Amino acid sequence: MLTAIIDYESGNLHSADKAFQKMARDTDAGEVVVTSEAETVAKADRLVLPGDGAFPACAAALAASGVQEAMVEAVEKRGIPFMGICVGMQLMARTGHEYEETRGLGWVDGEVMKITPADPALKVPHMGWNDLLIDLPHPVMEGISSGDHAYFVHSYQIRMADPSQRIAHVDYGEQVTAIVGDENRIGLQFHPEKSGETGLRMIANFLAWRP
Repeated sequence: MLTAIIDYESGNLHSADKAFQKMARDTDAGEVVVTSEAETVAKADRLVLPGDGAFPACAAALAASGVQEAMVEAVEKRGIPFMGICVGMQLMARTGHEYEETRGLGWVDGEVMKITPADPALKVPHMGWNDLLIDLPHPVMEGISSGDHAYFVHSYQIRMADPSQRIAHVDYGEQVTAIVGDENRIGLQFHPEKSGETGLRMIANFLAWRP
């Protein structure tokens, strides 16, 4: 089995690669590669799209990378498991509104909007550890419970139009979307590679996932 972490010059690849490599070894889940090659993406058995920075810049970098078409075909037509991380998750939405309106992949029925906590003492970006509150069961969440911690660094979130696609949220002066998903796609707003045993468990679950 081949897991490809997509390199489009917009993600924290080193720590993500290290975590996925560890869990692939621990669970005998095959090979993990970091790639910017469309051919590798096209033949992968599962895909990971990280992302750090602003939504428009990440969307533009992905479109210019040469791998977006292969990624979309693999996920939509072959139905292979996909994980988006941080801005990689936000790109799953229909539209982003960070600086300018930008089209997303349209895999999640929602729009990326700035976090607006009701309590002015809560600063944006939302940075640090927060408790996951699980809304719906999902295979990647096996062994994860409400109250388990994850590590966040973000100023924008997906505001969901379809609540059936929100797997978990966190409380940060409002309900902030933390995990989205559907048949073969899951997105994590937090960084699983920085979220201790909770994040590593999700990575292991993803590597074992058979949608």
